[in-house]
This record gives sequence, structure tokens and C-alpha cells, in this order.
Amino acid sequence: MQWTPALAMRQQRDGGIPALLGHPSAVALQGQVLGYRAFEAGPCPPRRRLLIPDGVVRLTFGFGAPVRLVDAVSPERAVTGASLLTAARTTALVAERRAAVRCLTVLMTPQAAYRFFGVPMSDWSELVVHPARLLGSSLVTTLTERLADCRDWTARFALMDGELAARMAARPPGNPEVDWVCGELRRTHGQVRVSALAGAVGWSSRQLERRFRQQIGPSPKGMAQVLRLQRAMRLNEGGLPWAEAALAAGFFDQPHLYRTFKRMAGCTPNRFSNARARSAPDEWLDHAMGHPSSALLP
Repeated sequence: MQWTPALAMRQQRDGGIPALLGHPSAVALQGQVLGYRAFEAGPCPPRRRLLIPDGVVRLTFGFGAPVRLVDAVSPERAVTGASLLTAARTTALVAERRAAVRCLTVLMTPQAAYRFFGVPMSDWSELVVHPARLLGSSLVTTLTERLADCRDWTARFALMDGELAARMAARPPGNPEVDWVCGELRRTHGQVRVSALAGAVGWSSRQLERRFRQQIGPSPKGMAQVLRLQRAMRLNEGGLPWAEAALAAGFFDQPHLYRTFKRMAGCTPNRFSNARARSAPDEWLDHAMGHPSSALLP
């Protein structure tokens, strides 16, 4: 899965279409920090956006009104805040807002998050938390204020480059075997047996799951499901019918894909694709070009 953030700013127009800016991280961080996303949107009627899991950790610093994030499958799990931290997940989120929002989001691999936060990813896998829970309220308050005081988005991106590089350099890298397994899962779009990966690094499947969860969050099987689902979505958006996309992405058949999609996203693939079709591409707000991951809900 290749991440290429959009680089052009879209100016907000009448009708509430937000401005979005994607920016790459510094060269020294690339491969771990997947890029930055600046987002500005004015007040609007209540708006709900479905966010499909993609195996990426998001650290958001907000300078505007809070946003509410709700687990699409277990709606009793919800967090509200201007600044939020989202772990790698295997279930979708619904973002709800109506007030003006202005924020900067860091997109990072779970391995980078493991180094940056210095805690096992398994401790907060599947959760949305306030960044202060892992970084401390003093650091988050100071960093948010510094970001808000920057003269423009370019300066904010540079500030985050420095903060991320300094903190990650002070911590040891993760386990190379886990890095290799994660790379193989992404290279094969999740179409590889976990037992084969465990054997390749000389571990039992149980050892691999324990160490993988510590560094990544979800289990290897959970991450593989996310990657297969993402591949099916890309193939469908590229014009392949869901039945063919299901087989190409490693599902047994279309019903298998539909059951998996419903279990992970709380809706059917058709509902997701129909919701995207009702919106202009400017309103999709995907985090990476050619990578369908969100849709406005009616």
C-alpha cells in the first residue's frame, strides 16, 4: 500500500467544502511518518463521515472546535476532543462535527508511533484517546500552542518534523522481524498465511502475534484483513465489480467480503460506495490519493 498525500490546497467554497492540504514529512522520516494533513472547515449542518480502517496511526492537533469520533461497530465507544490520537484499528470510525474545525494530523506507521510514544501499541490498540494520555498534558498543551502560533502551515509541518525526529531518535528501533512481517503483509496486501510469516522469522505463530501486537497494535491476522479490505475497495473504485474485487483481494467470494466489510465498517460495501458516489470528489477527504477511505453519511 503506497501512501501519496495530495499536495494541493483546496480552497473552501460556498457550500462548506473544506480546505485540505497534504504535505510529505522530512526525508529522514519518510517510510515511518507518512505525511501531514492540514484541514480547515467552517461551520456546517451536522455532518457525519465514515472512516474505514487502514492500518495508519493518526495524531491530530486541533486549533478549533472539538470533533466527536464514534466506533462504527460499537457506538458506545466515543471520544470528543479538538486533539485526538487514533491507533491502528480493525473497525471503522464515524467523525461527527458541526462547528468550525482547524487541525494538523500526523500520519504515521504503527512502528513510528511505537517509537514516538514509547508504550506498547497493544495497550491502546483499537482506541481513540486524547494525546495527553500518552504524552502528558503539559507537552501536548505546549506543542499545540506552538503549532497554533506558527505563521503558516509550512512552518507547522517543519515544527512537527523536528519534534518527531528528535523524540524518535532518542528511542531504540522496533524489532526487525516485526518490521519484516509488517512489510510482507503490506507487500502482499494481506494475502499471506501468518504461519508462513512466523516460520520465516523463526518464531511460533503465538510468538509472532505477541510481538506484533506490542509493536503494531492489531494482530497479524487483523492487519491482513484491513489490507485485504483496502485492496478490494481500491479495485472497486477503479472499476472492478465487488464480486471480482473480492476474489482479487483474497476473499473466498463476494458474500465473504460483504460479511467482513459489515463486521469492520458497520455497513455494506454498497452503502459505502453509494455514499461516496453522492459526494463530489472534493468531499471525499481521503488521506492519500487513490486510496478510498472515507465517505459522507446521509
